[in-house]
Amino acid sequence: MDNKYFQALITILKSIENIEEFIGNPRIFEKYDKNLMVQQAVERNLEIIGEAINRINSINPDVLITNKRKIISARNKIIHGYDEIENVQIWNIVINYLPQLKIEITELIDKEKN
Repeated sequence: MDNKYFQALITILKSIENIEEFIGNPRIFEKYDKNLMVQQAVERNLEIIGEAINRINSINPDVLITNKRKIISARNKIIHGYDEIENVQIWNIVINYLPQLKIEITELIDKEKN
């Protein structure tokens, strides 16, 4: 597969790992909600994830990534509709969708390595 494809996968995984580090453990919304620097760091990494998935989609639209379109749309909303985004929406993405995305991306990376 294309090197740009593989690099996009690695970028997504690294951004997910960054977000996990930023929000820490245990994952407490109130802690996130009170920390502007963490909020902005998480949002930036979600933008990067959305852009990388968009690149993957343009290289090979048949790559199966759950909620691919929603992730790209979330990226666009964060960038262009930043004043409409609420912390609870970002938190929902991080808690409910990133774990599955991490599994899928890790599997795609492993497939590329073999």
